[in-house]
Amino acid sequence: KVFPAVDDKSLDPLFKDADGSVFPGVDNTKGTINGVPAVQAGYGGNNLGIIDLTLEKQAGKWKVAASQSSTKAIYDTAAQKPLVEAEPAVVEAVKADHEAAIQYANSPIGMTTAPIHSFFSLVQDDPSIQIVTNAQKWYVENYVQKNLPQYKNTPILSVGAPFKAGRNGPDEFTEIKAGPLAIKSAGDLYLYDNTLKVILVKGSAVKEWLEMSAGKFNQIDPDKKEEQPLLNPSFPVYNFDVIDGVSYQIDVTKPAKYKPDGTINDANSSRIVQLNYNGQPIDPNQDFLVATNNYRAGGGGSFPGVKGSRYVIDSPDENRQILMDYISSQKSIDPSSDNNWSIAPIFGEVNVTITSSPKAAEYVKSSPNIRYLNKTDDKGFGLFSLDVSNTFKDVPSSHWAYSAINELASKQIVSGSSSAEFDPNAKVNRAQFASMLVKALKLTAKSKTKFKDVLASAWYAGAV
Repeated sequence: KVFPAVDDKSLDPLFKDADGSVFPGVDNTKGTINGVPAVQAGYGGNNLGIIDLTLEKQAGKWKVAASQSSTKAIYDTAAQKPLVEAEPAVVEAVKADHEAAIQYANSPIGMTTAPIHSFFSLVQDDPSIQIVTNAQKWYVENYVQKNLPQYKNTPILSVGAPFKAGRNGPDEFTEIKAGPLAIKSAGDLYLYDNTLKVILVKGSAVKEWLEMSAGKFNQIDPDKKEEQPLLNPSFPVYNFDVIDGVSYQIDVTKPAKYKPDGTINDANSSRIVQLNYNGQPIDPNQDFLVATNNYRAGGGGSFPGVKGSRYVIDSPDENRQILMDYISSQKSIDPSSDNNWSIAPIFGEVNVTITSSPKAAEYVKSSPNIRYLNKTDDKGFGLFSLDVSNTFKDVPSSHWAYSAINELASKQIVSGSSSAEFDPNAKVNRAQFASMLVKALKLTAKSKTKFKDVLASAWYAGAV
């Protein structure tokens, strides 16, 4: 992030409220926050941060009478040229170390049979995350087998996030071509110096973990035909956790349950649907070993139910090193995703758009639900349409109940036997009928069920 920015419009969403207005107390002209001089000089040395202070001596002590903060870019990304000249003496002094670092970063660790990129990692399951979660699971499986036999039957889940997904602009995405992989490739896939941690959590915590991640998406109105942006820019990309080992869908027609800071937004909302483990609805009371990093396990991102969880593995090994070791052990990898998560299909003529790097246009052919719109926004991000519409294959437009089924599906009152089929001739049981009534009439439970054959953990318990 850069602060102060060239103007208020260019300020990062971090400094703005949900309506895009600059927060009270943020003075972009003077470069102060709540009256205190502040500066944020971007990342990777791309800006110089400067705070000029005017000091006055009062009663024998120096005091700050005035201040002016500013930032100076050192590189023109549009023209791709430096804005300052390199200092020859410094260049010569670090030359040997600089060349040694380049040689190390280019050291080979394996091969990839296909390109790996993160251009669409925020809207669909993605190989750039999958390879990281696979490596973490591989590490944990080996560790448990050698050191923790008491956990040999406890399911292992693995968490990853798209660290390079446009957080610092349209050029910050992972893009690795097919062919040799080097140490720098692992740094491209795993940006931070985190260490691996494994915590023990219940299935209920997995659900809330994913509900927090789902805050990355804006709420989509299925009845609205105008353009609707899907991605919430105020939600950091590194907090969009994908959990491999379970399957699920995200219903973006519902409001987010949590705000980006982890506080409750809508306690009654549930965006995570079809959450399954081994093809069955997840048991809220089942134990899981969850591989993550020290930032998340320690409470970073304010994910509900994570901080304070029991550490099963408190490893000093870096996640990035584990990724490098995994690639080296495999020698050649076939980057693919298992498609364990997706945006839940929306019934209706919605116009959903996403942003990514304009370079992503090269890869839309492999994602038939994504189309480049041949335009960019004011920050240089490319605009893409995302097809999240759906109809049931076994309910053609000629079916007598076509309109009614699709209308109810668009309102989330009924769902199919799968994402592609409705099974219109199937029988409806009492639990399903209760669920449809509650959704259609928008009823809310006021007490727990007293039926002995309705377990509190059953999917229909709330409706009954």
